[in-house]
Amino acid sequence: MAVRTPGEGIVSLLRISPAVAEALDAGTPVVALESTLVTHGMPYPANLHVARAAEDAVRAEGATPATVAVHRGRILVGLAPDELATLASVHGALKASRPTLATAVLDGGWAGTTVSATMIAANAAGIRVFATGGIGGVHRGAFGATRIERGAPDGSARASVAATLDVSSDLDELARTPVAVVCAGPKAILDVPLTLEYLETRGVPVVAVGTDEMPGFYSRGSGIRAPGSVADARAAAALFAMHLRLGLGSGVLLCVPVPEADELPLEIASAAVARANADAEAAGVHGPDLTPWLLARIADLTDGASVRANTALIVNDARVAAAIAVALARSVPEGAP
Repeated sequence: MAVRTPGEGIVSLLRISPAVAEALDAGTPVVALESTLVTHGMPYPANLHVARAAEDAVRAEGATPATVAVHRGRILVGLAPDELATLASVHGALKASRPTLATAVLDGGWAGTTVSATMIAANAAGIRVFATGGIGGVHRGAFGATRIERGAPDGSARASVAATLDVSSDLDELARTPVAVVCAGPKAILDVPLTLEYLETRGVPVVAVGTDEMPGFYSRGSGIRAPGSVADARAAAALFAMHLRLGLGSGVLLCVPVPEADELPLEIASAAVARANADAEAAGVHGPDLTPWLLARIADLTDGASVRANTALIVNDARVAAAIAVALARSVPEGAP
């Protein structure tokens, strides 16, 4: 049996659009965009409007957008306008991540790609920068907990909560795939400190852009100091270029605050997240259904303000990712890994 290097087989399954192929051949900047926000993140037609706005933001900064999806047994890197419109309106699309990418390709229908699957496709195509809204991470209670029961303030009565081990495959993908992922931080519904600890353990640099504080997804701040920080997109590109030069093998997580005009104040966001998590526990929601359930509940609790913040941060992340890709194209010599 022939021995293949990792990722060799996937190249034959890529369908790279003419615009993206031309940009890659010319060495001009390209930004990958995920598509689960289109298939699973927002209802039609809001999902299409946001996807188009993200692509437009990439173009406005001088880069080529490459929205990634799966269809007819191929991994599409760059969608034509009619393909994006179809993807936004299709019902029953699959969600493709590293564990489910093979299933999605074999299925033959449409599938949106998560952070992990989009990173895989981008890396196989030679795209170094990828923009998304927020990454998955360690869910609250993933590693269990010890809870003090009511009526025992001295701590004499305690109850152990079983670990769910609900940790997104996004984190391990960041540890194994050398792509710069630009986002507004881990989703606010997650255990952010544990997510940062997990990424540190796996050797993934986490760097805030333009701030010393971790962005809070819906909010500009989180109250948590960022593990690293850089001043702007150019400095972020320089850091990632050095990361590539060192051959460290992992991705880099670049975290950008939501625009100030669109943020949800941290105290409001935190209260909504806490209430949503409590409601999910009471309703017995867990596993793959948990994240969309929580996001929908938070939208209800904030009268749609979380959706407006989410929309703004997706477009802003795409814009910043394009600026980083432009700077990276100028800093990485042709033919560099």
